[in-house]
Amino acid sequence: MPLLPTRTALSLAVALACQTLAQAQTAAPAPSATPAAHAALPMMVVSGARQEQAVDDLPMSADIISEQALREQQSRTLRQALQDLPNVDVRSSPARLAVSAASSAFARDGNMGVNIRGLGGNRVLMTVDGIRMPRSYVSRSAMFDREYLSLELFKRIEIIRGPASALYGGDGMAGVLNFVTHDPQDFLQTSPDAAPKAIGGRVALGWSEEDHGWTETGTVAGRASEQLQWMLTASARQAREMQTMGTNHAQDSSRTAADPLDARDRALLGKLVFKPDAMQRHTLTLEHSDKRQDVDQLSSRGLTASTGKKILDEYSSSKIERDRLAWDGRFGLRTDWADHMRAVVSYQQASSRRIGHSFYENTKTPTSPPITHSIRDNRYKERTWQIDLQADKVLRGDGWSHRLVYGLDHVRNDISNLYDGQAPLAPEVFPLKRFPDTRETSTAAYLQAESDLGNWTLTPGLRLEHYSIHVKNQNLYYPPAPEPARSKSGSAVLPKLGVLYRATDTWSVFGQYATGFRAPEAGQVNDRFRATVGATDNYIIANPDLKPERSRGVELGLRGRMQQLSVDAVVFANRYSNLIEDARLIQSTPTKQVFQTVNVERARIHGFEFKGIYDWGSVADGRLRTSFSYGQTRGRDRSSGAPLNSVSPAQLSLGLRYDRPQWGVYADARHYWAKKDKDIDLVSIGNSKKGTTQFATPAATTLDLGAQWRFQKNMRLNVALNNVTDRKYWRWQDVYGVAAGSTALDAYTQPGRNLKLSLVADF
Repeated sequence: MPLLPTRTALSLAVALACQTLAQAQTAAPAPSATPAAHAALPMMVVSGARQEQAVDDLPMSADIISEQALREQQSRTLRQALQDLPNVDVRSSPARLAVSAASSAFARDGNMGVNIRGLGGNRVLMTVDGIRMPRSYVSRSAMFDREYLSLELFKRIEIIRGPASALYGGDGMAGVLNFVTHDPQDFLQTSPDAAPKAIGGRVALGWSEEDHGWTETGTVAGRASEQLQWMLTASARQAREMQTMGTNHAQDSSRTAADPLDARDRALLGKLVFKPDAMQRHTLTLEHSDKRQDVDQLSSRGLTASTGKKILDEYSSSKIERDRLAWDGRFGLRTDWADHMRAVVSYQQASSRRIGHSFYENTKTPTSPPITHSIRDNRYKERTWQIDLQADKVLRGDGWSHRLVYGLDHVRNDISNLYDGQAPLAPEVFPLKRFPDTRETSTAAYLQAESDLGNWTLTPGLRLEHYSIHVKNQNLYYPPAPEPARSKSGSAVLPKLGVLYRATDTWSVFGQYATGFRAPEAGQVNDRFRATVGATDNYIIANPDLKPERSRGVELGLRGRMQQLSVDAVVFANRYSNLIEDARLIQSTPTKQVFQTVNVERARIHGFEFKGIYDWGSVADGRLRTSFSYGQTRGRDRSSGAPLNSVSPAQLSLGLRYDRPQWGVYADARHYWAKKDKDIDLVSIGNSKKGTTQFATPAATTLDLGAQWRFQKNMRLNVALNNVTDRKYWRWQDVYGVAAGSTALDAYTQPGRNLKLSLVADF
């Protein structure tokens, strides 16, 4: 439970904001006349080296989604926020998962995770202010995603592509997303030369047609003294189902219109920043977010031929919550062994619960009750302690300098799940656990040295990591599992080397060799499931011999920073061993199907990215800019020769923006290449059946238009019209596992033409 109810906090923040707004209008600064329409090439990033550093000084690919881009494009989901980044995708499937999950195996509700360069899910580390976010958990009978956040709380999103395990550990195998929250100073210090205000903040109201959603956000920040600042942000959102291009409103599996849904999101962020002197800074952060959904699952009604069940009614409710309490202390030391030190202690608790009700009549067994009420009550919970110690030291000489960053990381995560309800699929008996209560721990020491030698910068790094998966007890797992769960542990040595060469004042070349590592998760090692559907027994069996994933990656890039043109080009190639594939079909007979999480012995992913901005300069008393990005990835299982289904088709994004002091307009065009049949591996798709073909998404081009009117110094109105041409299109990550012959293909389409509005006021 949150320490302060979010609705109360929101009311307080908005009330204070409205009271102060009129008095602050004359003092409020004018917003920039040239805000970014895309995630461009920002100046500073924290995630690349675990401390603030210029993006152009990193020997790797990095992006920042600025607050201006998030607010002006009115991003409500991760997919919308990241949609113009090359080789980055987010899965966002419709809520069509049946209560029993038997008819929609491995379908996923909501945003299951970010995909970077062909790998996604828990291989992408997601953090908030450096604190690890909960993982997603996917089993045949339940799916819990990673949407434990609200974008309204963040001032920017930092993205690191490629293996980052040397600095961040195993979960950074494919890349890192770091969500950075506001500080009080962001609202109190309007410019470097201005004196801090005693109180400041922001209020915002938004509406989106695609889900008929309303969003309210209020922030109040204050300066209690020269040493103490505080901030409170609260956000609430209420929405309905995300619209599709489907027009079939039938109450059965052929339905393509979205199932009726009621969504309610709340978020709260509180901060205290204490600076006792110039050498110390202490930040205490409290964060709460919760998301609730109620779905009337009209698409799952009707007769199921394999089971003989006629579903009369199905509905479900879900709730996910995350609470974080963190202390972040920064100290200036100026000693022989460190210039600065940072200590972080965080406790985080996250929980997901989904309750589904199904009413059906059994048409094959006359002796059964005429109507059965089936209930599925599925829960997943993580409790995480994270302790980080980091120090840095700069050594300088004649024409050279070395900066050392070193530290210790420790993460302890207690994970539990529970499956309860009534009328389970035979032969299971509730309550039970898919995997036992488990404690996962990782402890690591790391060192990175950045050496500037004239025009060259060398950045070697090394991480030593030990992991443990400890089964705490076998309660509700064994029995009924045929064998007790097993614990695992192991270690890894993770080197990296980055090189940056500044060839001229405008051009630089960079490259990186990095290793990746990811230990198997508790739910992958000991997951189990059994259900009889019709005449077929379906099993998921544990794999205690599952090996950690490992990777070796190389990327080579070119940066150009000219007066009008900024451009980046990158090629990359990653080789993987023991890549973990969830629930692969390993045995199939007319009466039995067996799934197991397995290692793919060898895999390779390669590709390239191209992005940039061209500034046309002053045009008719305004500024005109063009942005562009293109990304392409290919992946293959080198043992079988089959393609990797996790790789998305290529995407091209083009943007045009024109700004004047009082207003700005933009146009964004995106082209999505088709998914080819030869790039799909049917064998590894868990719910494929003999004779079926996976739906391959066709090519599509979309256009978005937007405008901002800055009608007062501290107030602005944002308007966006998305998918202007009302194009029907699909995204590959959403339709994975959907047969080409499905009558419900249109249920997976993206929204048609839709409008977004938001009003923002600073004070």
